[in-house]
Amino acid sequence: MQRYFALERIRNEFTLRNEDYFHILRVMRCHENDQIEVVHEKTVYLCALKDTEIETRVEIISILERGKDEREMVVCVPFLKETKVSYILQKGTEMGATKFIFYPAQYSVVKMDEEKLEKRKERWQKIVKEASEQSKRNMIPEIEVVDHLQDLKDLKGVKLVCSTREKEKTLKIFLQSQSNCDTLVVVIGPEGGLDPDEEKQLNEMGYTSVSLGSRILRVESVPLFVLSCVNYEFME
Repeated sequence: MQRYFALERIRNEFTLRNEDYFHILRVMRCHENDQIEVVHEKTVYLCALKDTEIETRVEIISILERGKDEREMVVCVPFLKETKVSYILQKGTEMGATKFIFYPAQYSVVKMDEEKLEKRKERWQKIVKEASEQSKRNMIPEIEVVDHLQDLKDLKGVKLVCSTREKEKTLKIFLQSQSNCDTLVVVIGPEGGLDPDEEKQLNEMGYTSVSLGSRILRVESVPLFVLSCVNYEFME
């Protein structure tokens, strides 16, 4: 059953986005009284479509799943080429990321101006929304863009930076020592890796350098590898 995220609830009905109504009627070809799932405030509802030939209404039938909080998993990613960003957002959302933060790194091959950024953020929001619907999430990850690496300093939670220099402390060992954490913040470096001064700066900001093993992964593979390990270690 197709899932959508509500904009608002008015009494016993939900309001959806215009593109969702188009998807329901033109792509999915739904009809009067067909049922869909709608998420509002992390709670999943079973709903019926009404007045599909006039102005479609989404009427609540029952609650399918009460809202529950997920473990917070914040992924900090440098500015990358758009194809890599799209891949990370889509797959990272499917694998449980709750927030993505984009930051400028010294070795980033992409530089972002304000006009270009606004257009991309609109596209990024669409990607995480659709990935959340497809993977049956009860929330849509947040997307934030910061101007400096230093802006990652005040993030709360257990913080790590994926390092190609660290040899002793592996991700496995690190996660096993943090089994009770509610929030995990992961910093990923760009294609050329983090500059030594950037990694040192992160260490001074409370981020632990962690090795992902002997293999060097593509930048778009790193967050998925980390999220896979987190899901395996903390799976309930």
